[in-house]
Amino acid sequence: MDTELILLVVGIVFLGSLMRAVFGFGDSIVSMPLLALLPINLSTSIALIGLGGFTVAVLTVLSGWKNVDRPVLKQLSIGTLVGIPVGLLLVKFAPNTVITYILGIFLIVYGMYSLVKNKIGQSKPRLWLNKPVWSLPFGFAAGMFGSAYNMNGVPIVVYGTMREWKPEVFRETLQAHFLISSSLIIIGQFMGGFWSKELLVLYGFSLPAIGIAILLGKFIYVRIPTYKFERYVFILVILLGIMLLINPA
Repeated sequence: MDTELILLVVGIVFLGSLMRAVFGFGDSIVSMPLLALLPINLSTSIALIGLGGFTVAVLTVLSGWKNVDRPVLKQLSIGTLVGIPVGLLLVKFAPNTVITYILGIFLIVYGMYSLVKNKIGQSKPRLWLNKPVWSLPFGFAAGMFGSAYNMNGVPIVVYGTMREWKPEVFRETLQAHFLISSSLIIIGQFMGGFWSKELLVLYGFSLPAIGIAILLGKFIYVRIPTYKFERYVFILVILLGIMLLINPA
């Protein structure tokens, strides 16, 4: 494998991991379009981002478990497990492009509304969302869209912003859920033949970069004021929606 290609892949994984370490999500927004420009098999790219995200989640959760909303995480996980087989059925009967366009439009509208809502008047607190049981449908949606379209993060990000979690709770709970859902996805990718010698080589070279990205991400994250963190999250939500419309397949 060409040394220049390996360095490019490691750099891309670093950028995606840094995004994930700072905000708790968004690595695929950065990494997948860039990896698509390189002469790498699509299945290898998907599996590499999956392994990279899993690694960030493991290390983040280990160092920030105290900030995880555990009652909510339990309900999200239960909902996700139930939603996974439903997603496998959904992909057989619902057109991939249609679902992706709907999600993309929803995220753009939701993100734009959330950015301007403070200017048009603060909305009333959603007290009903404070009960952990209400996280079940969001976990179900995460499992469903994750198994069908690899979009398990979308419902959880929306739920976290609706709950108006503090940045540390948002980030750590998101990572804890990703740790659980990513484990299942990685197993599925392995059984589906996504793993290869090329993948293991690229992942091995990327591990130091992932570690540096996590440390740098923590350094950046603790220096972002709460109000700016929320704003950045909504901007990322809008970008994710745009990416889904640009590349719905």
